[in-house]
Amino acid sequence: MANKILVTGGTGFIGSHTVVELYKAGYIPVIVDDLSNSSVKILDQIEKIINYRPEFYEFDLCDEAKTKAFIQSQPDISGIIHFAAFKAVGESVQKPLEYYRNNFYSLINLLFAYKEKPINFVFSSSCTVYGQPDVLPVTEQAPIKKAESPYGNTKQIAEEILSETAAINKNYNIVALRYFNPVGAHETALIGELPIGVPQNLVPFITQTAIGKREKITVFGDDYDTTDGSCVRDYIHVVDLAKAHVAAIKRMEQGKSKANFEVFNIGTGKGTTVLEVINAFEKSTGEKLNYSIGPRRGGDVEKVYGDVTKSTEELGWKAELNVDDMMKSAWEWEKYIKNNPF
Repeated sequence: MANKILVTGGTGFIGSHTVVELYKAGYIPVIVDDLSNSSVKILDQIEKIINYRPEFYEFDLCDEAKTKAFIQSQPDISGIIHFAAFKAVGESVQKPLEYYRNNFYSLINLLFAYKEKPINFVFSSSCTVYGQPDVLPVTEQAPIKKAESPYGNTKQIAEEILSETAAINKNYNIVALRYFNPVGAHETALIGELPIGVPQNLVPFITQTAIGKREKITVFGDDYDTTDGSCVRDYIHVVDLAKAHVAAIKRMEQGKSKANFEVFNIGTGKGTTVLEVINAFEKSTGEKLNYSIGPRRGGDVEKVYGDVTKSTEELGWKAELNVDDMMKSAWEWEKYIKNNPF
């Protein structure tokens, strides 16, 4: 029988794509989501792509009693991919307490529920744990510096919680994936990033501006020490990222882990500036964008992109899609949701 994998935050942007890739790889995905930052209609979209409707449970993992009861009702879950967290850098600066409460309680409740039995656990981490790195590309051995935002801090502390927990309880087999910047959408244009309210991330802001939902894009700063003055990020296609989670689950199942807590950078290994992303969108879609330069934004790191040698060699995973693929698929998704509102 196929292994059952719990995907927390499974109706979200990265979660929904991972549910699709898990099913395609022969797993049975089970979704828990409180729908605070996603739509239940994404289940319909997933079903259209894979001709299978995953089990879905709506509740908040910060509720300890509900989390424990759910885990007890699902004894055959063999792995967890934990996405359920707030994730906007700018918003976290404005609402630090909400971020600490949500991102820690959910993680700790899950870990407590599995204290007594073995579990493979993939944690959705972030390159924000590196802060402003001293050397680029940044490797997994780079020092963890003071976070630039409460969001980044929640990822740093969550990794510490996981590392210290794994050190004293061998029931936990944990892989933390440090993502760079996920963008794009599924090739079917049936799932993609679905921001509620004003987007906190660059690419949905680009697509919403192109389609007329937003008046213009503000590029936060053009005086950074980069090729064109705008911030540099390592943008990765969400489908590539989803496949990395499947690779992490397989690594643990096959007993290939070198320790019961491991970290991997998940990116393309290449930096792209904000202005280069805007240009790539215009080039790949033929749409012109209205944008202007604004002041720097609190919490932003000047440049960060990853060394992906370890994930290529040990995880057996590599990003395959480029920035043009990311922009084209994001635009197809934006056009889809204009005609099929959520």
